Amino acid sequence: MQLDASELTPVINRLKRAQGQLAAVTRMLEEGKDCKDVITQLAAVSKALDRAGFAIIATGLEQCLTSDDATMDKKDLEKLFLSLA
Repeated sequence: MQLDASELTPVINRLKRAQGQLAAVTRMLEEGKDCKDVITQLAAVSKALDRAGFAIIATGLEQCLTSDDATMDKKDLEKLFLSLA
């Protein structure tokens, strides 16, 4: 399955934002910031990554449903989906 890069632009942007948030978490830890603030930021990173993963899988499912290419079957997609749970 080959994902269309143009459809994934919002996902790429979300991942870049998450990358910045993760760098902020690292910086916060190094600066000894309050635990509550660090955890809040870390939770935001985690949620952003989850949403990006689900968006990628949703795009893959859509492409599989509309494509005649059978390189990934339902079981493979199910495994990918559950790996994010």
